[in-house]
Order: sequence, then C-alpha cells, then structure tokens
Amino acid sequence: MKLRKLEMKDAPLMLEWMHDESVVENLAANFAAKKIEDCEAFIEFSKKDENNLNLAIVDENDEYMGTASLKHINRESKNAEFAIAMRTCAMGKGFSKYGMAEIIRVGLEEMGLDEVYWCVSPVNKRAVRFYDKNGYPRVPHNEIKCVGYTEEQIKEFIWYSVKKA
Repeated sequence: MKLRKLEMKDAPLMLEWMHDESVVENLAANFAAKKIEDCEAFIEFSKKDENNLNLAIVDENDEYMGTASLKHINRESKNAEFAIAMRTCAMGKGFSKYGMAEIIRVGLEEMGLDEVYWCVSPVNKRAVRFYDKNGYPRVPHNEIKCVGYTEEQIKEFIWYSVKKA
C-alpha cells in the first residue's frame, strides 16, 4: 500500500465508488450524477490545486483503491479537513486505515499543519465505527475552526481532530 498522486488511469475506478450506493449513501454530494469526465477533470485540477491535497491509495500493483484528501488547507490557521473515499473491494483490507494515517502524517509532519479535523454524520454508522475503532479522538463542535459549514451543520455532525504532538 502507498499514497501517490492521482493519475488519469484512476478515473474509471474513482467513478466506480461514486456510483456505488453502499459507498455514497451517507455522503452529502450527489456522486451518482458524476461522469468519467468529472473524475478526469478532478484529477487534472488536483495537479495544481493549492488548497486541497488529493492522493490515491493504491495496492502493491498500483491499482487505485480510494482517495485520501486534505481539504481547505489553511496555512494561516495551520489546519486542514480530512476526507476519504474507498472502493467497496478495498474495504476491510486495511487501505482506509493506512490511507488515513498516512495523509494525516503528511499534513502534520510534511506540511507543518497543527491540526487535521473532519466530521461525519451520525447516520453514517460505518464511518463513525471506523474512526472510533481506530482511536481517533472526538472533539466538541465548538473547538473546530473550519470553513464551508453552517453553524447548524457544525452542531449536527460528530467531529474528530488530530493535533500535532
């Protein structure tokens, strides 16, 4: 397993998870409407995007298993929001655990961030179980300084945060 930059060859497998109802059922975006061109545009934009880091999680044969991301990278606040999306075939095989730990390490150690945070809807029981099982600390919503969420959304989500030691 490793993280690497997204490549065009990843687009069909990225689209696979986007069209998998079991993967996207509790996510806010309408991934079912995405087309291969959307995946290709996302990959191309990721090459020059300075506010987000999107990396492929791949197996030993360099096959795309999912994407681990740091979004809304704020160099002043020294924080970023974590996100992950995995193909169903990669679930339960350690790819999520590896990709999450590694992208958080990249953010805190290589990018010099002080905090990586994320949220999850309480209805997304698979994600909540995963984060809790892997020991990621929950934090009160009023401790999170993030962008892109309304005050009401901030209150309704479960929040997690990993800070630099």
